[in-house]
Amino acid sequence: MIPRLKEKYKNEIMESLKTKFGFKSIMQVPKLTKIVVNKGIGNAVQDKKLVDVGVEELTTITGQKAVATISKKAISNFKLREKMPIGAKVTLRGNHMYEFLDRLVTIALPRVRDFKGINDKGFDSRGNYTLGVKEQIIFPEISIDKVARITGMDITFVTNTDKDEEAFELLKLLGLPFASLKQN
Repeated sequence: MIPRLKEKYKNEIMESLKTKFGFKSIMQVPKLTKIVVNKGIGNAVQDKKLVDVGVEELTTITGQKAVATISKKAISNFKLREKMPIGAKVTLRGNHMYEFLDRLVTIALPRVRDFKGINDKGFDSRGNYTLGVKEQIIFPEISIDKVARITGMDITFVTNTDKDEEAFELLKLLGLPFASLKQN
């Protein structure tokens, strides 16, 4: 089964982007290559089980096995040693990526309290966009009764274009509710 957003991208969005930016070939049209969901766990230095909980939560949210991230260097002020587990991440590609994006846009983001759209300033001038989520409980897969601590996560959308304006248009057409659009 082909995800709804993947089909929408192939049938509508590609042609729309091709005409808007004047691409000669369909291969020049920007596309979403991967989504990286990353969760830093600051208290993991004291309690190692928090990393396992974070990995389990990300696996539940994304539907794909998450991995623990480890520190690259030691920082004595934070009581952090090199190669210590300090977070969790998962990289989504293909159908898993489109399924997650669909759930994020249609179910999770509307559940955010006082939601007025996402900030359009999260672009990195290389065509990638990062969105911060303050609570993992906006995802329906997470049971609020089983959550010991409310934590946030970063969701990075990686595109194959170098221009932020093309990436913005792509993500807007894929359904991300940018706040700047709602003011117009």
